[in-house]
Formats: sequence, structure tokens, C-alpha cells
Amino acid sequence: MTAHHPVPRAEAPTSLRARRFSSPSSLVPSPSVPSPSSLVPGPWLFFVLAAVFALSLHAQQPMPSAQDLAQRVDQHYNHLHSLKANFAESYQGLGVARSERGTLSLLKPGRMRWDYASPAGKIFLLDGKFAWFYTPGDPQVQRMQARQLDDLRSPLRFLLGHTQLAKEMSHLALAAAPNDQYTLTGQPKGQEARVARLSLTVTPSGTITAIDIEETDGAQTHFSFTAEQPDAPIPAGDFHFTPPPGVAVVDAQPPV
Repeated sequence: MTAHHPVPRAEAPTSLRARRFSSPSSLVPSPSVPSPSSLVPGPWLFFVLAAVFALSLHAQQPMPSAQDLAQRVDQHYNHLHSLKANFAESYQGLGVARSERGTLSLLKPGRMRWDYASPAGKIFLLDGKFAWFYTPGDPQVQRMQARQLDDLRSPLRFLLGHTQLAKEMSHLALAAAPNDQYTLTGQPKGQEARVARLSLTVTPSGTITAIDIEETDGAQTHFSFTAEQPDAPIPAGDFHFTPPPGVAVVDAQPPV
């Protein structure tokens, strides 16, 4: 009779045994517990909060009145001895369109110089007594008494005198402008026959960044100013004009 020996039962792999006898909770992924360091806000959050706070402060700042902003313009320019800035000028009207640029220099009392880089060599100068106008190639230099000046660039002449903007412009009004600036609009006194409206783009501190002039015939002129240098060292000799040899000086009305 044949003896029957028990067949050894195959053992399950260790990994299966461990899985079989593991507790049910070990089969459910446990939630990750943040470390204390991960609960501390990153630096970016502080920048975001600071920006939100700054914007909320700006939104809470009340809009100044036209008179208040005009006084800021007065205070800004009345405390200056000189000024230098780059300018860009555009004109449209009477079938003419042109764009020019250059450097503006002002020096108290009442001296002003516009040096044009385009067109090169063109100059408009106030020496305190006379206004001079010259473009290279012209056969004449135009000259007139500064007190009789009626020119679109003349509003800036008062910025280095004793500025009282609210008295120099009637019907003064204020509006918001792009880049957190404002627009002061009014009628320049003494130029009612020529200028219908004058608008100054002004920063909250009182710096003029642009001038827009609408004439009574519909012509429009725009000046923009950049790279302002308050109290720049400007020699007084820069405001002395000597006509080129052979060019006649004529007393005439200034050109547009």
C-alpha cells in the first residue's frame, strides 16, 4: 500500500502576506500634513499685499479741485530758478501737419529758449526784452517786443516769472487724465481772439507734462515734455541771440 505524504502548501509571497494582514486603514492614503515651515507665507505674498494696500490708499485719495492743483503748479515753478526739458511738438491746421522736437531751456526772469533738433537749427528765443525767431536758410530773423508776444509757446514764459495760473486762465476746470495725472483746462486771458482752449496735463505734484492748444480757427497744437531738470545750470549767455552774418532782422509778428 502506497503511503500518502502530505503535500506542502505553497506559501504566499511575503508582499502578499503583508498586504493580507495589514489593517484596512493602511490601504487608504493618509492626508499629507503640512510642515510648520509650509504654513509661513512666501515673500511673494507680502509684495501682493503691499501692492493691494498701495492701490487702496490711492483709491481713497480725493481728487483735488482745479484751484488746488493750479496752486501746486504755481508752487512747483515759482520755487525754480531754471528749468531744462526735452519737448515734442505737433501742429495740425489750415491744411498743414508737422511734428518737431528739441530742447527747452528757461531761466528767471522771463528768459526762454527753444532749440529744435527737428528741424535742425530752428530757434525761438526770449532774452527778456525781445523775442527772436529764426530757421536756418531763411533770409530774415523775425524780432518783436517780448511784452507784445502772442505766440503758442508763450504760456510757458510765465512759469519762471510769478506764476498765478488761476489768474492767467479763466473758466478753469479739472478732469482726470491717464497715468494718474490731471488736465487743467481754461481760456488764457489776453488770447481770447486766437486761443479757444488751453489744456495743461499736470502731475499731482504740479509738474506740467503736456500742453494742448485749440485755436479759434480749429488748429490744434500739442506739446509734451520729458526728462525735466529743475534748476539745471544754464548760462545766461545761452539767451543771447546774434543774427547770422548777412541775415536781416525785421520787426514782425511771430509765425505760427
